[in-house]
Amino acid sequence: MSLKDAALKVRENAHAPYSKFKVGAAVRAASGAIYSGCNVENVSYPEGTCAEAGAIAAMVAAGDTELTEVFVVADSPEPVTPCGGCRQKLAEFGKGDVVVTMANTGGVERKMTIAELLPGAFDTSHIVGR
Repeated sequence: MSLKDAALKVRENAHAPYSKFKVGAAVRAASGAIYSGCNVENVSYPEGTCAEAGAIAAMVAAGDTELTEVFVVADSPEPVTPCGGCRQKLAEFGKGDVVVTMANTGGVERKMTIAELLPGAFDTSHIVGR
């Protein structure tokens, strides 16, 4: 299954009763395995989980710790971008040159690297010696 297919499929499982905005994400790990996640809303809005965070959590739970490719999709007029928090999460597990494909369900896609999505990312160089 492709990253796109995995993201589109898992998007259907999103729990989005409040916003009605379903998001699917899939990541390819350095091992080649694909992990997917969908957004899971909570009536207490800040307590929800983003699709990208779910895919990363599935990857880490399976024992992989590096992602090499990302695909995110939602039913939006333009390709959906990861939120700020998810950009930082992607930077935690992927190098700056990792391509993130953002898409809408209409087939429009936009590609950016993690470094383009999060220039000046906070990383371990900021906490060296602690």
